[in-house]
Amino acid sequence: MSLSMKRVLRRAQAGTVLIAFGTGFTGPFLFVYVAHVRQLGDAVAGVTSGCFAMAALCLLPLIGRFIDRRGPARVLAAGAFTTAVGALLFGHVSSVAGAITASAMMGAGVSAIQPSNATLVMLASTPQTRARAFATQAFIINLGLGAGALVGGATADLARPETFTTLFTVEAVLYLALSLLTVTIRTGAVASGSSQRRENPTRGGLRLVFADRTMLCLCVLGGIIFFAGYGQISSGLPAYATEAAHVQPLTLGMAEAANTGIIVIAQFIALRTVNRMRRSRAIQATGIIWTVAWLTAGLAGVLHAQGMTATLLVVATFGIFGLGETLLTPTLYPIIADLAPADRMGMYNSAFSLVKQIALASGPAIAGLIFGTGSYGAYIAVFASCSICIVYVANALKRRLAPAHDNLQEVPVSL
Repeated sequence: MSLSMKRVLRRAQAGTVLIAFGTGFTGPFLFVYVAHVRQLGDAVAGVTSGCFAMAALCLLPLIGRFIDRRGPARVLAAGAFTTAVGALLFGHVSSVAGAITASAMMGAGVSAIQPSNATLVMLASTPQTRARAFATQAFIINLGLGAGALVGGATADLARPETFTTLFTVEAVLYLALSLLTVTIRTGAVASGSSQRRENPTRGGLRLVFADRTMLCLCVLGGIIFFAGYGQISSGLPAYATEAAHVQPLTLGMAEAANTGIIVIAQFIALRTVNRMRRSRAIQATGIIWTVAWLTAGLAGVLHAQGMTATLLVVATFGIFGLGETLLTPTLYPIIADLAPADRMGMYNSAFSLVKQIALASGPAIAGLIFGTGSYGAYIAVFASCSICIVYVANALKRRLAPAHDNLQEVPVSL
C-alpha cells in the first residue's frame, strides 16, 4: 500500500471515530428527547424518526452518482456538514416543524455519509488489505457507539432539557470536525478511475447496478441480513425481551453491552478465521450463528418464569448476534469493492445502502405487526427462518462469484 493510500485510510478511519462517537452520543435518546423532554408526544417522535428514514431513502438513489462524479471525500464532507446543522437544530427544537426539519436534515446527511465513507475506505485499501480495513472500521464503530452512549447517558437528564442541548451541540461539533477533516482528503492519487469519473459521468443510475445479477444477489442477501439481524437488535429483540421474556430494562443494557463487547473483543480474532474461508462460507456461518441466536431468544421466552435463566439467555442472544456480525464485516463490503467497476463504485455502495435502509425500516415494522397479534413464537419462527435463508442465498451468491472475489487473501493481522 502506498503512502498516499495509507494517509487517506488513516483520515477515513479518524472520520469513522467521529461518526461513531457522535451517533452514540445522541442516537439512543432521540425518541425520548422529542416525546418527553420537548413534550411533543410519542406520535410526533414517531413521525420524526420516520422523516429521518424517508430523507435517507429519497436521497440514496442520487448519492451514488454524486460520489462517482465528485469523489467520496466531497460528498462525505457535505453530508457531515448537513448532519452537523441538523444536530444543532435538534438541540433547540420547540415545535413539530422544527423537529421534522432537523430530523430530515440529519437523515439526508447520514444518507451521504454511509456510502461515501465506504467508498473512501475501498479506494484507500487494496484487495489484500480491504477486509482488515473494514474490520478495523467495525471495531471503531462499535467502540465509539458504546463510548458515546455511556457519555451521553451520564450527561442526559430528562428533567433538564439543556443537557440534551449540550449533547446535540457536541454532536454537531463532531460532525463539523468530520466535514473539515474530509475536505482535506484527496483521493485522486489513490483512485485509478478518478479521471474517468470526472470525464464520463455515469448514466443509468441504480438500473445499471441491479442489472449486475451478482450484485443483485448480494443486495438480496444484504436485505435479508439487515432485516433479520441488524434491524431487530435495536428494536424487535429488546421489545421481545421485555414483553415475552419479562426481563428488566437493566438487562437490555447488559445485552447491548454484550453485543458490542463481543464485536470489539472478537473482531480481529474472527478476521483470522475469515481469512481461511471463502467469503460466501463466512456469510453462511453468520446465518447459522444467527439461527442459534433466535432459538436462544425463543428459549428465553419459554423460560420467562425463571427470571435469572431468562436474563442470561437474553444476554447470550445479543452476544451470539455480535459473534455473527464479526464475520460479516470483512466480507460484504470487500465483495462490493470487487464487483464495482471503477466508475460506479459510489453507485454500488449507494445501492447497497438503499437496500440496507429499506430493510432496517421494514424489519421493526414487521416485528411490530407480529407483536400486535400477541404471537411471540411466530416472531421467533419468522426471523429464525430468515436467518436460515441467509445460508441458502449465500450459497447462491457463491455460485455467481468469481473465485478471486470469494476468497480472502489477507496478510496476517498483528494485534
